[in-house]
Amino acid sequence: MAGQAISAGSTGRRRVLFGALDRDGWTWASIKAAIWFVIIVMMLGYLPDRAYYFTVFPTIDLGVLIYSPINFCPPTNRTLPCPAPVGATLPWDGSPKELALPAARTDGSVVQLGQSLIYIGGSDGSAASATTSSAPLYSGNFGPWQPGPPLPEARSAAGVTVFSSAAYVAGGTGPDGKPTDTVFVAQQNLDTQQIGTFAPSPDLKLPEARSGAMLVAASDGLVLVGGTNGSAIQTTVWKSTVDKNGKLGAWQPQAPLPTGIEQASAAIVGDYLFVYGGRDQNGATNAVYRGSISKDPKTTGQIVQWATANGPSASKINLPVPRARAAGFSANGGLYLVGGEDSAGLHPEMYWVVPDALGNVNGWQTLSATNLPTGVAGASAVVSGSNVFLVGGTTSDQPAVVGSARANLAPAPPFFQLGLFGLTVPALKISGEIGQQLGYLNAAGVATVNFILLLLIGWAFAHPARTRAMIDRMRNRRHRSP
Repeated sequence: MAGQAISAGSTGRRRVLFGALDRDGWTWASIKAAIWFVIIVMMLGYLPDRAYYFTVFPTIDLGVLIYSPINFCPPTNRTLPCPAPVGATLPWDGSPKELALPAARTDGSVVQLGQSLIYIGGSDGSAASATTSSAPLYSGNFGPWQPGPPLPEARSAAGVTVFSSAAYVAGGTGPDGKPTDTVFVAQQNLDTQQIGTFAPSPDLKLPEARSGAMLVAASDGLVLVGGTNGSAIQTTVWKSTVDKNGKLGAWQPQAPLPTGIEQASAAIVGDYLFVYGGRDQNGATNAVYRGSISKDPKTTGQIVQWATANGPSASKINLPVPRARAAGFSANGGLYLVGGEDSAGLHPEMYWVVPDALGNVNGWQTLSATNLPTGVAGASAVVSGSNVFLVGGTTSDQPAVVGSARANLAPAPPFFQLGLFGLTVPALKISGEIGQQLGYLNAAGVATVNFILLLLIGWAFAHPARTRAMIDRMRNRRHRSP
């Protein structure tokens, strides 16, 4: 029996994508489902999210801005490239005469204790000083310096840091010009915010005299690195660890430095202690040393080994140039070095690098826009909020100075960027609680409107005949209108 013939004009199953796929097949259905999934996520997730940030942020990214050849930055960035390199600061601004130190100082240390800056010790260029000065901190700046509690004895080139609401002054050069083994401590009164009297701590007396050593505050104590005993530059690393009662214990030896270092910069970033620049037995050095902080339960917090740069990678890890008596600091996970000296004299450059999560250093950066106006050595840097302050120091024409400088650590991002797959545009930036609440309302409003649109689209697809009829009626009404 013969089968039924296909009637004339029949084309079989309908095809889509230029005939590549069966319109009623699983492949085309899966593609449509994926497309609608992305649309739903965009309408109910991405667009409400952008609506919130459009309210509270100064700019908003639309799309994926992998690379942008067109960038516009606000004038507050001044001469920085646009966009500013990661880790860059704004150019340095000198302080007015109203913010001058009471007396010229170099090789002292400035720290933040509570809501005040404290400049401790130092030298007038010829002899160590026992004076300290205190300045109140305001939003983005500090006030005039006032006399602070003096040290029990003059100190310059001491290791100074703040730990657990107290200022510590370890070692340093005494009034006779020789290294010392004392540790002076001043506790802050948390009720009045006033700093107490500096007094020697017998329990923290150094195992041997040190000057030019670096004192770093760790999460569980203090670490003193290198320095000189008056006869030779040392490799020693000592740590004082807090006990269960919060009291610092006697200094204990850690893994020694590969070579003796003094007048260097040191900072803890992540699980590593970095020591960079300074002076070794051959003079100013560009070496960078990375000390590993142990996570082993038996040796937690100890400095267990040091890594140095060797071979082809040394040029990326070490500083581009030797620097001693530079001002070093850490901010936003980066290491910074400002000014300093070598055999050729004083220098104004600032260098910085942002180590990765594994502590790897891959190339120091510098910009002419972020250099100091003149070469400075013996200055001290402190980070407070989004600013860094550089206080005191030695210049080519003054053995000690009274001035300071300030740089902002957060250059503004571009307010407009245009790339191949994305766009950055200005936003509202409504600050405070009002901005957050308005942002939530905007996000909820966009999500609600988009949800209603999705419901309407779903109804239209579920009732194609009625949808087409409605569209036809609207077209006919438009055509009949005069």
